[in-house]
Amino acid sequence: MTDSRNLTGQVALVTGATGGIGREIARRLGARGAHVVLTGRSRERGEETVAAVERAGGSAQFFRADLAAMATVRALAEEFRRRYDRLDVLVTNAGCSQDARQLTADGHELTLAVNHLAPYLLTHDLLDMLVETPDARIVATSSTVHSTGEIDFADLRLETDYEAFAAYARSKLANLLFTTELAVRVDIPVNAVHPGFVPGSGLYRHASLPTRAFMALAARLPVLSTSVSEAADPLVDLAVDPDADHTYFDRHDPTDPDPRVGDDRLREHLWNVSAALVDVDPDWP
Repeated sequence: MTDSRNLTGQVALVTGATGGIGREIARRLGARGAHVVLTGRSRERGEETVAAVERAGGSAQFFRADLAAMATVRALAEEFRRRYDRLDVLVTNAGCSQDARQLTADGHELTLAVNHLAPYLLTHDLLDMLVETPDARIVATSSTVHSTGEIDFADLRLETDYEAFAAYARSKLANLLFTTELAVRVDIPVNAVHPGFVPGSGLYRHASLPTRAFMALAARLPVLSTSVSEAADPLVDLAVDPDADHTYFDRHDPTDPDPRVGDDRLREHLWNVSAALVDVDPDWP
């Protein structure tokens, strides 16, 4: 059962909130009284999501942001800090999966940039606000495919080989390694959630035609998939609960992630490499 506690007076930031799971999370947090700051690349879809939050009884503001660019991530954090004096909930939900290898303007492989480097940098830039806000919490959209991911630190741009699913799995392993290391370093709840296989999330909109066709079929077969509404449930539960603190959940169930996530040296190495890639001091927080 989804937690229904009231969030009046609280401020939530939800990335990737103009469709799919993120939009549903934003709508539900608004319905509980939170002011929801939401991000996405489409202004039209952002305004539609603001309207959906308002129809649910909440208030919202849209920031247009392409999180593939680290300068945009920094600008988002700066604008948020200029407008708000608290951050109760940070939901890092934005994600992508690309059929073909692409590099960002910063020279990063696109999937890694959006799924890992962007939440790493955004959390870095907003962490002091979270720490200063009583009962603040961080929730990340994760994936069980992290267990199949492999990180080759000598080829983070995937120059020697590229396969869309492998790139996505790598990014989710990196994201979970970061989330787990962050949970060790800070005294606020940091949780990551695998919401299920959600073909209706919009994650695969840039995938190949056969992949998109499969996702459209899977969305019609409940035995194969999780609906957007069902997938949002555990993320909302953690976003509203300041006491939940297990780090990784498979839907609603506290679960042990891939054993590599427990490797302190691997987590620290990724932390330091990520800091170098986004040009911040690795000695944080």
